[in-house]
Amino acid sequence: MEMLMAFMQRRFYYGWVIVGLAIVSMSFWYGLRTTFSLFFVALVDHFHWSLAETAGAQSIAMLIYMVTAPIVGSLVDRIGPRKIILTGTLLLGVGLLLCTRINSLLHFYLFFSVMAGTGVTCLSIAPFTVILSHWFEKKRGTANGLASVGMGMGTFLLIPFIQYLISSHDWRFAYLIFSVLVFAIPLPLVALFLKHRPEEVGLLSNGDPPPSPLETGHFHGEKNRGDSHSSNFPKKQDLMDLMKTTRFWSLLLFPALMVFGVYIVIVHHVKYLVDLGVDRTWAASLFAVTGALSAVFRIFWGWLSDRIGREMTLTLGGFSFSLGILSLILFQKSPSPFLLSLFAFFFGAGWGSTAPMFMSIAGDLYRGRHFGLIYGLLEGMIGIGAAVGSWLAGYLFDQTQSYLGAFSLAILSCAISVLLAWHVAPRKFRRTEPTLSL
Repeated sequence: MEMLMAFMQRRFYYGWVIVGLAIVSMSFWYGLRTTFSLFFVALVDHFHWSLAETAGAQSIAMLIYMVTAPIVGSLVDRIGPRKIILTGTLLLGVGLLLCTRINSLLHFYLFFSVMAGTGVTCLSIAPFTVILSHWFEKKRGTANGLASVGMGMGTFLLIPFIQYLISSHDWRFAYLIFSVLVFAIPLPLVALFLKHRPEEVGLLSNGDPPPSPLETGHFHGEKNRGDSHSSNFPKKQDLMDLMKTTRFWSLLLFPALMVFGVYIVIVHHVKYLVDLGVDRTWAASLFAVTGALSAVFRIFWGWLSDRIGREMTLTLGGFSFSLGILSLILFQKSPSPFLLSLFAFFFGAGWGSTAPMFMSIAGDLYRGRHFGLIYGLLEGMIGIGAAVGSWLAGYLFDQTQSYLGAFSLAILSCAISVLLAWHVAPRKFRRTEPTLSL
């Protein structure tokens, strides 16, 4: 291992290995979330539960995420990411294994929502945003965009694979194989290669000189914009003052509103298409393509945001997101493969703008030893948005037998989210010095 580390140091920056681990881990994190739409259809057919109570499992999982994300984020820098992520991976694998024994709604809530939902938080964007903040400063948008490719990769690879397992065997077998994959892939990779900080392998963040004791842990926002590193922020009183600002709450709300709309679509669009006569395997394949497109666009949006700014990038992404949902709505009136192609492209593009911008905007405003807590709070709010979106769309359908209201809400929430991102104004706090070449 030491020889491998020495070779890596000579060849390229080890931070990109951390990005690779983030890709793998987040593919399982988001794979669990997105494959829910497949298990959702299978479980409704098997147990004949209502849409709202079945979708409630996803909502409970997101509420669990809301609670655990700030805890996980804050613990990463306190006790190190290895213990946190490995423990969570084990819990995720066991939770999925127990899902093979589901016989009631309570079992589903306990094994999927609570156990797997708690475990997968440790492989999510919350800990890896904190870890990557130590490894990247000036190429933050690019690194975060690459890392979040895992979200699209998980969708692209796991959606068709899980649908194949469900169709060829059953949903219990699909959960079993999912559990085996968790134990076989992220668990050993994280155990072998994860490093908390570049100093652990004798490197510096993007080649920058090591900070002095007075140059660490500062919020570079409303206060002291000229000094981007201070060891004393945020103290308890500073944090309380920060929470009184509208910028802080806009930072927490704009991702939650965007994800509210995202989860309305990703949880329910497969059911929507199946109800309109689309073959289940074809609908799942379309979802996989959408995830693949989102992965490509995550790289693009991250790179673009380093050049034209986070606000403009999110605006373009939000516009694409809305066009995708509009295409999905129009499909009910005029069933056409062309409209589904537009949905896959534009929704995938817009979806791809979310995680890189959430990570990068938060990183532009905050850093230091409390960044994990702050970003964890942001992810907690995202959990609320996802939970409400997942459940509300099911509830509205149960009441109206239509997804029109839910999909329209998704477009509205996207527009409000973009406006709040402009209010956050990360352009005022970014560092834009030239970066060290790889």
